[in-house]
Amino acid sequence: MKLARLLRHAWLDESDARRALGDAAVQRLEARVATSERRHSGEIRVCVEAGLPLSYLWNDLTARQRAVTMFGKLRVWDTEENNGVLIYLLLAERAIEIVADRGVARRVPQAEWERLVAGMREAFRAGRFEEGLAQAIDAVDGLLAQHFPLAAGAANPNELPDRLDLR
Repeated sequence: MKLARLLRHAWLDESDARRALGDAAVQRLEARVATSERRHSGEIRVCVEAGLPLSYLWNDLTARQRAVTMFGKLRVWDTEENNGVLIYLLLAERAIEIVADRGVARRVPQAEWERLVAGMREAFRAGRFEEGLAQAIDAVDGLLAQHFPLAAGAANPNELPDRLDLR
């Protein structure tokens, strides 16, 4: 099992993540994130990783553990209201993870995140990565707008980059 997993991840790299989406899709998704963040004070980051690093595979770590690490590396935790959300996709395992900062986690039940991931999973199984990520961004946008709405006329500084992180 470990060898099969290692081989599945070893053959994939950043070019596979880019190929899964394409440049036009990446631009559309980044624009979707930017548009979303005008409605609420939250921050959304999207990370698409082709395969896990060798150290994760060697230590038999999970996609969830990697997503939590990426949450920290991408500084999603570093928002004024602790309301950042990471949408993480691991192509080699078709794994989807949502990691929400503590401000969001206090307000959104785990069942809501699981429902969101289930919707994404169907699109990803069919190879419709842009569609699945767009659905996820829209769903997270709705939750953030509900729990962290901007007051009328309030400025919303962009605390984190809107670009997708492709690895």
